[in-house]
Amino acid sequence: MSAVTTVIVGAGHAALAMSRCLAERSIDHVLLERGEVAQSWRAERWDSLRLLTPNWQSRLPGFTYTGSDPDGYRTLPEIVDFIAGYAKSISAPVRTHTTVTSVRSDGAGYLVRTNRGDWRCRTVVIASGACNTAKVPSFAVSVPPSVATLTAQSYRNPAQIADGGVLVVGASSSGTQIAHELQRSGRPVTLAVGEHIRAPRVYRGKDLEWWMDAAGVLDERYDQVDDVVRARRVPSLQLAGTPDRSTLDLNALSDIGVKLTGRLAGITQDGKAQFSGSLRNMCALSDFKMRRLLEFLDEWACANSLDGAVAPPDRLPPTRVEDAPPLGMDLVKSGIRTIIWASGYRPDYSWLELPVLDRKGYVTHDGGVVPAPGVYLMGMQFLRRRKSALIDGAGDDARDLSAHLAAYLDNAAQRMSA
Repeated sequence: MSAVTTVIVGAGHAALAMSRCLAERSIDHVLLERGEVAQSWRAERWDSLRLLTPNWQSRLPGFTYTGSDPDGYRTLPEIVDFIAGYAKSISAPVRTHTTVTSVRSDGAGYLVRTNRGDWRCRTVVIASGACNTAKVPSFAVSVPPSVATLTAQSYRNPAQIADGGVLVVGASSSGTQIAHELQRSGRPVTLAVGEHIRAPRVYRGKDLEWWMDAAGVLDERYDQVDDVVRARRVPSLQLAGTPDRSTLDLNALSDIGVKLTGRLAGITQDGKAQFSGSLRNMCALSDFKMRRLLEFLDEWACANSLDGAVAPPDRLPPTRVEDAPPLGMDLVKSGIRTIIWASGYRPDYSWLELPVLDRKGYVTHDGGVVPAPGVYLMGMQFLRRRKSALIDGAGDDARDLSAHLAAYLDNAAQRMSA
């Protein structure tokens, strides 16, 4: 049995940011990681993936990008090297290949059990990631046996996909990028489109992320929005980190031959896919949200005297939708050989034996402060800021929550000495 003040579950960028902040406060801690540092990037991403944010935006406490291509986008190996380099630079106390099997209260603090021994601690930081398990609808059991299924988590490259048609389910950043890659590989792709957020990669001569960073969009706090629950469910922007900084939206996919349908609503027992008739509405809503964002950025540019320093405002043409998108498809007769579920992820808290989960299995929290004494959450969508799930957002969240954790320890010490 080992003892430490704080156990951090995970060793991704969010966990490491918290480690750095705790070290600055001289709070002893350990990071318990089931695999290697940046494990999800190493084992659960496709080969051609690039980071969606430009290199300059990879900012962690005491660690920033120092290369010669600040506006480029890291490849997968470069992402792993960056996060692993950060762990080394801060001498993070990581125990790799240590799988947490349970976290429970032991009265005075918490008992953390692992496959390599147990730990007692006074505080716990849950930083195990938001994308542990791919979301696959229950009707997936009706997929015909001749049709292979993968998730965006298990997809690696076109070589693992059989010749023939592919149905990609989900049109956020993962789905659009995978659909683009597979269509270009020669496989006819159908993309089932649900809620999505369209966005230009470059706007008025600058990366969209530059605009959102400079205008304060990414710094908007969880307690400043009307419906934070809704904000935390917003899908990722349709962005791709390509060397040519091109915009990857539904029009770009249609241009190379990808067929668009509405959201996949079900699959019958005889293998017929059923699509929602909402495609046109979903695309119109996405176009509206994009216009609203760009109008806000234009107003900010004007108010900050930037109009003369950047390109003039422009708008992408509306998303093109055919007059009568298909509402059904016989998967086998239509030549579909593979379905890729790019329909989102969810965290896995099966090891968390604390009464802090909601009915959907998510940790309840107030800006990362969990309703269990001394327990905190890191790395989730819109945890404390709109940028919380980005590498660039972990630092500010870690500073806030490490301060709260330190105050909790101080208050506990005062109560004991009183």
